[in-house]
Amino acid sequence: MDAQVTLTHDLQPLVAPRSVAIVGLSTKPGSAGMVVLQNLMTAGYGGDLHLVGRSGGVVDGRTVLTSVAELPEGVDLAILLLPSDVVLDTVKACVARGVRAGVCFASGFAEMGDEGRARQQEIADTARAGGMRLLGPNTIGFFNNVDGFHVSMVKLTLPPRLRPEDGPAVAVVAQSGGIGVHVSAALQSRGVPVSYVLATGNEAQIGLAEVLRFLARDPATATAVIYAEQIRSVPAVLQALADMRAAGKRVVLLHPGRSELAQQATSSHTGALAGNHAAMRLAVERAGVLVVDSLEEAIDLGELMLRFPVPPLGGLGLITASGALCGIALDYLEPLELAMPPMSPAQMESLREHLPAYTPPRNPLDLGTLVDPRPDLIGLGVVAQQEDPAIGSLLVSLPMPSPQLAPVWLDSFLQGMKGRSKPAIFVMQNEGVPLPAEVQEMAVRSGTVLMRSPERALRALARFARHGRLQAEWQAKTEAAAAPALVGLPALPPGTLPEWQGKELLRAAGLATPAGALATTADEAVAVAARIGYPMVIKAQAARLAHKTEAGGVLLNLRDEAALRAGWQQLHDNIRRHDASLVLDGVLVEAMGERGAELVIGAVRDPQWGPVVMVGLGGIWVEALGDVQLMPADLPLPAIVSRLRALKGAKLLQGFRGAPPVDLQAVARAVATVGALMAARPDIAEIDINPLVAYGEGRGVLALDALVVVR
Repeated sequence: MDAQVTLTHDLQPLVAPRSVAIVGLSTKPGSAGMVVLQNLMTAGYGGDLHLVGRSGGVVDGRTVLTSVAELPEGVDLAILLLPSDVVLDTVKACVARGVRAGVCFASGFAEMGDEGRARQQEIADTARAGGMRLLGPNTIGFFNNVDGFHVSMVKLTLPPRLRPEDGPAVAVVAQSGGIGVHVSAALQSRGVPVSYVLATGNEAQIGLAEVLRFLARDPATATAVIYAEQIRSVPAVLQALADMRAAGKRVVLLHPGRSELAQQATSSHTGALAGNHAAMRLAVERAGVLVVDSLEEAIDLGELMLRFPVPPLGGLGLITASGALCGIALDYLEPLELAMPPMSPAQMESLREHLPAYTPPRNPLDLGTLVDPRPDLIGLGVVAQQEDPAIGSLLVSLPMPSPQLAPVWLDSFLQGMKGRSKPAIFVMQNEGVPLPAEVQEMAVRSGTVLMRSPERALRALARFARHGRLQAEWQAKTEAAAAPALVGLPALPPGTLPEWQGKELLRAAGLATPAGALATTADEAVAVAARIGYPMVIKAQAARLAHKTEAGGVLLNLRDEAALRAGWQQLHDNIRRHDASLVLDGVLVEAMGERGAELVIGAVRDPQWGPVVMVGLGGIWVEALGDVQLMPADLPLPAIVSRLRALKGAKLLQGFRGAPPVDLQAVARAVATVGALMAARPDIAEIDINPLVAYGEGRGVLALDALVVVR
């Protein structure tokens, strides 16, 4: 255990070693070992360097040792250029010589199935027991631009070493080396300083958690861009993300697998709509991570978060020289959930005296053709938008002018941005036309986020604004009083509970259900009806009866005793025809609920990431439309109300066609209660309330059906 703690906190022997051994070297020109050696020498590595190869020999005056056993004691890093079948023995030999870290390029391990996974685990266990940090296997290596130390089997144009004047940098961490190199190259082409590119490969030992903890302590790194296909140690990664946040550092994550939401089929609507990817996303967003959906977004947000550490709150300000782009932007922003608020009266007044009569001061601000001598209007518009309290971020998107005007326009933008910190992107359109070198140099020198596509810039700013809203939600949660704990909850047997038992749990948590009781005879049913009044609904109850309606196990609108007794017989006949072996717990006899807006509320407990809560349109609509919002179990009430208003069918809840507006506060309290149940009872795997009927303001909600699954 002590060795593991050490591994978590210290990667210096790996990324910036004082001594290196290249193990498995072939002296053949162009071989992998010679390329690794050449990369080290080209980058100016000045530490002790040892070569180990089966055939021995001499390379550039260095003797090639024939065995790891000949190495001096305590070499910092062994670069293993070996086939998979000899890696284990080599790691054992390295441990025996006190080697502190290793990089393993070989493939043929966990990516090949169970046998390879077992070999990989043995290698990891051997290294860990010997206090040796191991990167890989199946990695392309890494680039350390802080110290100018690069481990790669590919002959590359090596990135420049960071200079103090470059300022804070982005680190790229990827489980795919190709993606890591792509992202870092794209950032560097924009003049964004990159501190490290670390390809973690199969993560036998060193994974995302260890790398993030290293970056949290690294003075050169301010932002990390991560590509992860699998997060293998959830508690450790969440703790490492907390370390990054505590250090004031930002994280952008691209994690493929969103299609799992559509593909996964489980026992309820909630389970089908809240898969592992959704649970992961909610957990890491709560930890302060900005999750993106594409490589373009990963690159754009990596740069944007580096340049503007504080995420925006508020809408978008747009300055352009095209009325058409104003309309395009408004259409584009709607599905991205980013508003373009009107300009405040104070800012309109500040602009009015400077603008031509044909250019009204507003947001979006259309500056027309923007020809000389008024490029200063760009800067004036930037000042007005930056000073507007309703605007959180700014996009200036202009057509590519002449090479002489382009730097003038950018300079006007920079004058407006002086001393102002709201996130802003400057787009020089006509992306097929090369930018003047002077413009590129100005952008790099000033740290301007310069793009060529207005749509790409809009996506980046919308994603950044969503991140700002989420962080504000969690800040509100942190500042709010803790929700009262649920007490007096009933004991629950394992498995899928029949509806009557699930409703007992809901009532104990404070959720309203229809008046009624479980009956085992027709006379008991009549007695229940006499107590609560007609009309009635009766439902067959058994844990094995997952779909009561399809089995004829639900009869509605029984209006008197005769109808109830006839219905009792009909229900039991239906169940016998459906499954003669089914034994019922009884029949749930309930008052018919008044009609209202039907919603679904549910929760599932992901085995790695914990509970996810869902709310959306209920009844058949959840299957037909999938119009749901997913959220963490402890989201504060105001944030839940905001999610309800973000539903595509939100109009149905706000007084549609003469219906009264739904009691959104009551719905939000019901959602919060389901989340509290998941927090209070770790044995609950799933809750599905469909439908939850919501009534008008002040009239609350009623859970008409309930499915609860207990582990």
